[in-house]
Amino acid sequence: MSKASKIPVLEVKNLVKKFKDFTAVDDISFDVKEGEILGFLGPNGAGKSTTINCILGVIEPDDGKIKMFAKDISQNRSEIMKKVNYCSAEYNVAWNLKVYEALFFYCCLYEVENANARIERILDQMEANEFKNKFLRDLSFGQRARISLCKSLLNDPKLLLLDEPMASMDPDMVDKGIRLLKRIQKENKISILYTSHNMWEIEQIADKVVFVNNGKIAAQGTPLDLTRRHFLADTDEPNLREVFIKLSRSEDEHI
Repeated sequence: MSKASKIPVLEVKNLVKKFKDFTAVDDISFDVKEGEILGFLGPNGAGKSTTINCILGVIEPDDGKIKMFAKDISQNRSEIMKKVNYCSAEYNVAWNLKVYEALFFYCCLYEVENANARIERILDQMEANEFKNKFLRDLSFGQRARISLCKSLLNDPKLLLLDEPMASMDPDMVDKGIRLLKRIQKENKISILYTSHNMWEIEQIADKVVFVNNGKIAAQGTPLDLTRRHFLADTDEPNLREVFIKLSRSEDEHI
């Protein structure tokens, strides 16, 4: 796991997002420091993806502040997004393009220097070179997930937002993907916000965890601290699966 500094790369303060009468995100605050990996957990509908979309500036929050690199996203989005990237299980790059064409297009958007070399390197790291001349529509779900993860690394981001990036990958590729992310994160001091329903992924990669339920923060701490607090007090091994189950079923858990 990473050794983070005390400098916040991402600051979310009192964030609120409503859809008519439904409050998807209800006054949550957290931060991700430089070089830190934050596991952002919760059951389906807890508000995770809505929070990420607010961070990306895709949807406008109803209240609260979001800062990245000490700058307000609402006023500096174009500048900030050059240092940010995103990967989601639900995100699809253009199906009618070949893999290499799609990645080159994103290199152009991010103004990546030496784009061809960058694409080749990342495809090689994700063991996806064999797909580069295939149309995205012809790839399996797991293969598309690998290409989406490749896309998220093209611009050497300083903040990486990963919303279940490996949900469609087989266990072997998940293991390789986690190893790759940990190595790249350590080398480049990337800050990562990582959501997943695979608790093993979070245990392997996260420095700390924020658990949300019904739009609110229900618990936060290191994976081991949360395990000791909500499952087994004297354990030396994290067990986020049991923590997830307990917090998801409870309406009365507190930080």
